[in-house]
Amino acid sequence: MTFSYPTIRINDIFPFLEWKKKVTKETLRKDSIAGLIGAFAVLPQAVAFATIAGLPPQYGIYAAIVPAIIAALFGSSKHLVSGPTTAISLVVFASLVPHATPGTNEFISLAITLSFLVGAIQLLMGWMRLGSLLNFISHTVIVGFTAGAAILIASSQLKNFLGITVPQGSSFYETIGTILSHLNEANPYIVLVAMATLLTGILFRRYFKKIPYMLPAILVGSFLGFALNHFLTPAITGLQTIGAIPASLPPLSFPNLDLKTISLLASSAFAVTLLALTEAAAIAHAIALRSGDRINTNREFIGQGLSNVFGSFFSAYPASGSFNRSGLNYEAGAQTPLASVFAALALIIIVLFVSPLAAYLPLAVMAAILFLVAWGLIDFHHIHGIWRASHREFALLLVTFLSTLFIELEFAIFIGTFFSIALYLHRSSMPAVLTYLPDPLHNQPRFSTNIQGPRCPQFSVVRIEGALFFGSVNEVETKLHHIKEKHPGEKNLMLVLDSMPVIDLAGMDMLVREKELRKKQGGDLFLTNLSTKTLEALESSGHIDKIGRANIFTSKNEALKTIIPLLNQDICSTCPARIFRECPKKNQADL
Repeated sequence: MTFSYPTIRINDIFPFLEWKKKVTKETLRKDSIAGLIGAFAVLPQAVAFATIAGLPPQYGIYAAIVPAIIAALFGSSKHLVSGPTTAISLVVFASLVPHATPGTNEFISLAITLSFLVGAIQLLMGWMRLGSLLNFISHTVIVGFTAGAAILIASSQLKNFLGITVPQGSSFYETIGTILSHLNEANPYIVLVAMATLLTGILFRRYFKKIPYMLPAILVGSFLGFALNHFLTPAITGLQTIGAIPASLPPLSFPNLDLKTISLLASSAFAVTLLALTEAAAIAHAIALRSGDRINTNREFIGQGLSNVFGSFFSAYPASGSFNRSGLNYEAGAQTPLASVFAALALIIIVLFVSPLAAYLPLAVMAAILFLVAWGLIDFHHIHGIWRASHREFALLLVTFLSTLFIELEFAIFIGTFFSIALYLHRSSMPAVLTYLPDPLHNQPRFSTNIQGPRCPQFSVVRIEGALFFGSVNEVETKLHHIKEKHPGEKNLMLVLDSMPVIDLAGMDMLVREKELRKKQGGDLFLTNLSTKTLEALESSGHIDKIGRANIFTSKNEALKTIIPLLNQDICSTCPARIFRECPKKNQADL
């Protein structure tokens, strides 16, 4: 026996070698413009997302630099921009807050270690070519999770939006209860600044879509807050700011890889990995549909993995693909992944000169910005579509949504994924088993599952649409039994299997049992239109001889020419239906 190993090309290891030849002066110009726009867009987002994650603001910026560069160079998408995201930030916070106080050195260390672990898992999945596993995580789960995450984000910022004190570590329902019971204590100056920011963001988001809405919203809110503090003093207004952001490059860091820390973060790392990969792959494919590019999911896994591993050594917490920034990157005219690299480099320059101004950024402004971010996360269009299309899918969405709100966030991902797989397996285990009859409206032999007419008294044709595996065997046997009970004279059965993509050992055993049962009753089992893989499986397992090679045909017409003469000809001669062209004693009028 000889073994063949997959050929590894240099371009598989360094994907940027594939597109570097396409870099021209014109693409560099367009990429640099797109990168500059992206840098200005990511600055307020990075600060906001770090706040969600429970980290100092600068750590959101760190997560938007090195991870963005590495993901662009080693991924497969031309337009995907990696960095901090809302959902990932929220899961990071929920995962780490039971183990450390947000903002502390211990919390930061755990976040950096989590980034390394997530990257290592992503790399492993990419090297093992497990990209197809994402197909089992329903889009419905992501819609439900992000909607729940949006509510959590908004609820967590109510205290900063209203100026009401909420105990640290309060759950969703505890936060809502505290806010409602102390609503009369809301600070009017804080509410004024927050509302001004919110309304400015809504205005620009709706009427000036080419301008990133966060920038004017932050400017208006910060100016109003500065004016109020200047004329009334912070002691009267109660307006607090996030403080100055260090004007520095991402400092070197080292993940803590002792066994105790790894075991502490293991479940969280898997949850973040699932969410991050699903998010990145979905965004990459969505943008690729618009750009006409092709996405290699396994390569995207590797790119995301390397970005998080490298990022963990440059003070970055877990990063993933950002839909907002990726969409903006595409709309801004990015031609190659260099646009993401330019955005990260431009962000470094901006941070060195602009970050001290964060000392004037009120927490109320950030709360309003996060309200806008949260609203954008709720996909009302898809939620409505899911409700109309399938109540089962909507139930899956609802389970994931409620799990996100009331259960530990990282487990909400697993719960949604579990029910998504359960729903998939339920559907897979119930293939259609349909009676297949000739269509009398066509001159040429054509069969259909929608015909309601006379049947052959000795012989039935059934089409199986779906996989025949251990999970579906019982369902198929039950349906065949019902057909047999309803038409006991039809002792001979022909199964049309061109819509059966998969068969396993349990499925082949079922075919043999059906064959033996039919033989005992004086009939037989015949198979037709099998795929090459199905024939190979029957051959290699020895089941083809148990069923009988003579009972397997390549087409329905070939099968009928052989099977009809084997039937009881006395019954055939008195049959009024004669639904098959191969039936005996057909006169010219019948033709």
